[in-house]
Amino acid sequence: MATAEEGTAAAATAGGTIPAEDIKPYKIHVSSRYLDLTKQKLEITRLPHELSEPKSEDWWEPKQQVEPLIDFWLEDYSWRTQEEELNTSLPQFRTGFTNPQSEAPIRVHFIHIPSSHSNALPLLLIPSFPFTNLSFGHILKSFTEPEDAATNQPFHVVIPSVPGVGFSDALPNNIPVISTTGEMFNSLMSRLNYPRYLVTNVGSGSASPAEIDWQLASYLVTEHPDSCLGAHFISPPLAQPKLQEAPLEWAKWSIASFFQVPILGYQSEDFSALERSRPPKKSKKPSAPAQFGLNQLGLREPNTLAYALCDSPTGLLVFALKSLRLLAPKRDFTPTDIITFTQLAWLPGPEAAMRYWAHCLQHPESFAKKLPSRPKIAITVFLGDEPVEVAAQGGETGEPAPASSPTVLEDKDGYACPSWANSRYNVVYARRAAGKAGLLAWERPELIVDGIRGLAKEVLRLDPRLRQAVVPATAPLERVVSGDDEAGDPVGNGAATTMASPEPIVQPPTPGTEEVLSPISTEDGLLAPIPEERVQPHREISDETRVASDTEETEMALKAKSDDTLVTASPDTLRVDSPLPAP
Repeated sequence: MATAEEGTAAAATAGGTIPAEDIKPYKIHVSSRYLDLTKQKLEITRLPHELSEPKSEDWWEPKQQVEPLIDFWLEDYSWRTQEEELNTSLPQFRTGFTNPQSEAPIRVHFIHIPSSHSNALPLLLIPSFPFTNLSFGHILKSFTEPEDAATNQPFHVVIPSVPGVGFSDALPNNIPVISTTGEMFNSLMSRLNYPRYLVTNVGSGSASPAEIDWQLASYLVTEHPDSCLGAHFISPPLAQPKLQEAPLEWAKWSIASFFQVPILGYQSEDFSALERSRPPKKSKKPSAPAQFGLNQLGLREPNTLAYALCDSPTGLLVFALKSLRLLAPKRDFTPTDIITFTQLAWLPGPEAAMRYWAHCLQHPESFAKKLPSRPKIAITVFLGDEPVEVAAQGGETGEPAPASSPTVLEDKDGYACPSWANSRYNVVYARRAAGKAGLLAWERPELIVDGIRGLAKEVLRLDPRLRQAVVPATAPLERVVSGDDEAGDPVGNGAATTMASPEPIVQPPTPGTEEVLSPISTEDGLLAPIPEERVQPHREISDETRVASDTEETEMALKAKSDDTLVTASPDTLRVDSPLPAP
């Protein structure tokens, strides 16, 4: 019988079967000492002094939301409860990819939920940066198990965390992050026996930091047209067609915009939405702002802020609150929601995600402008035709803020006409939705589902390759038994006990697909085949603060009985790679 350490899932390749250990079931378990350290830091939090009156007209005053949240975090919030819910509700896995600039494989953490329906299609969901994939479990059933699968297309869903976010390893410094991530995600789908698939964002591309969400989806559909057969973009940062680049599309736009009539792929809603998205005539702001949402934070040098946020859970909490205010000012989250968002960044450390963001801003990547054929895409845009009720974040802990308050930014995404995308893509489905994008996965997740189903319907009609039968290459664990810190702990350190399926499920290659189930791409030197044996993690950590690596865990687990060293239970549980401050 497979143990938690041995339980694996495998995928097929043209050269044979990938070793079973390449895809492993994964369960989160955080060291109790690390949770105790977090509590100690919260207890000694020092908040800035704020003047009672008058309030600043330019600055956000977070104290009335932050103080109750700190108290809630200390007194009522249970990470163990959240940890158990995540482990039992979401089938998690990790697999490694070798990069020439990294001594150790870069492990990608992902959720894989196969549908029970025979007509399901493979779908790669790209989570909204900087959220981890674990934040989107509430929307996955809508994709995998629709009420009427005959009329509502079901999907086999894969949702990975971007490297450096959540429990995916960080990328090495000074490498192109979008293309490297795109190559890993495309190879991940092949390992899971999905040689052809669709991809979708789950949030606004123009509001994403450095437009990361949209860049990843666009990279996959343009650079891997034989495997990624279509993409669904949400509020993509598109520009008007240019005469030099797309003369036909430029002519269509010029005629439609000149006469302001719904012709040549444009609708009257496009013109009214463009008018609403422009600043007032008296405003000195540029007519086409390039940065929206979290992009307004302008993070370009990450390390200074990383030192503060890695050391202060309160600082990271305030950063999370500010991000939520920028993305969805009308959304009220409960205190548990907000603390869980913060914990999922605090536990592995936020520094790698911040460096990923900064690298995208500092080193934008350019890809092929001339494509053999235009990739098929669906687009969901928002007309901005409904007023936004602006409220403070914090759920029960915060009070509504006046709509005129400049401390909460209104959702001012620039509008992009869906037909503008025809300059580079083939728009096969477009949805113009009312209101603002906001945090779509929590406010209107049905728009994500409708958009990808609209894309799937058209791609199936135009490209029969997507209908080829696929067999998922992983299966979720049957159940999880959460370990107890005081009892049933094999190493005396609050280790979790997991139970895998009796035998790992290894699926053979699907007939007719062997030629596309190739090993990891080595094109441009981005990725190389993963070695059979793992090497040591590539970050040096002091002995006083490190968490055990794979090869050291057995020895350190035994030592933990006599001292209080930070260890983890198994190779498939959480490791905090960032140095932890001494308590």
